[in-house]
Amino acid sequence: MTTATDRPARVGVVTDQTGALSFMGIANANVATMVVDDINAQGGLLGQPIELLVEDSATDDRAAAAAATKLVEQDHVDVLFGGIYSSTRQAIKGPAVDQGRTLYIYPEQYEGQECNPLIFCTGPVPAQQVEPFIPWLMRQTGARTFYMPSADYIWPRIMNEKVHKVVASEGGTVVGEEYFPMDHLDYDRTVDDIMASGADVVFNTIVPPGLTPFLERLYEAGFTKNGGHIVCTYFDENFLNLVPPEHVDGLYGCLDYYRDVSDPFSASLLASYDERFPGSAMFTAGSACSGMYRGLKLWEGAVTEAGSLNQDAVVRALNHARIEEGPGGPAEMVPGQHHLRLNMYIARSQNGTFKVVKNLGAIDPQECEVGA
Repeated sequence: MTTATDRPARVGVVTDQTGALSFMGIANANVATMVVDDINAQGGLLGQPIELLVEDSATDDRAAAAAATKLVEQDHVDVLFGGIYSSTRQAIKGPAVDQGRTLYIYPEQYEGQECNPLIFCTGPVPAQQVEPFIPWLMRQTGARTFYMPSADYIWPRIMNEKVHKVVASEGGTVVGEEYFPMDHLDYDRTVDDIMASGADVVFNTIVPPGLTPFLERLYEAGFTKNGGHIVCTYFDENFLNLVPPEHVDGLYGCLDYYRDVSDPFSASLLASYDERFPGSAMFTAGSACSGMYRGLKLWEGAVTEAGSLNQDAVVRALNHARIEEGPGGPAEMVPGQHHLRLNMYIARSQNGTFKVVKNLGAIDPQECEVGA
């Protein structure tokens, strides 16, 4: 069903174009610009060009909340995208969803458990990362002991709960777990404790800006040279640009897309992005680019199916939306869950790039049923 509308759709994006996560936020803004431009070049949406409004959240949750407030209250956007940190999602959620009652699509991999009728999530969750990945890693490497250095906010804490359960079910042990402020930079003692623990695996959820000094110190201590394995489920090709390749050689990740994925559509999409936006802000999954692309295309399809910008009708259509082609493969909402069934990949860093070592296929999110 496609009908015309008397005004353009307004899409708001809140993303970190400055601050510690600017290398990710700029890439997100690029993807939004590319997708909206492509839709408009093909005639727009419901007979009108889409208006894209991008606000800088500056890697600061207060700035994110202010940006979301502006987009909802002043610009009256039809849908809001964005947020990388889970704390930023929560900052956006308040003014956009709780107060503004506006449809919000969150594109980043995260801890799961969002269960709101107006929120849809287009990145992977623990059932798609931790649950298939950790057993594979333990079987592949023989690892049995895990140390978990972590940033102190909701995503690391819930991810670590999942790791505890999966490691225990596979006969392993967590030998250390620590939490630090997100801007913490001194990890000398922590690395000393990791080395003394004899851990086989460091499951890292430290985030920028602390990520770089932590990985440097871990490398200097000889963790990987002594046979240890680093795991970081959000680490992607954009993060490889932050550190010398030797600091993360052998690092394992599990995401919905890597630039090494070579199906024809993924390769064509990547080539188009790289031609238009050459530079360090690459199209990657951990940076939420894959989720941003999917979210915009799923929303476009839902609006087209609804035949209007009526939010209730669009939400109903989003509940079963799917795209046949996307970065990493097709994606579809699991009805009632507001999360996507996604193809998942395990990759390993080698000489400054990621190589896919296992295609896990399509995995369900196993999230809660969203109430009305």
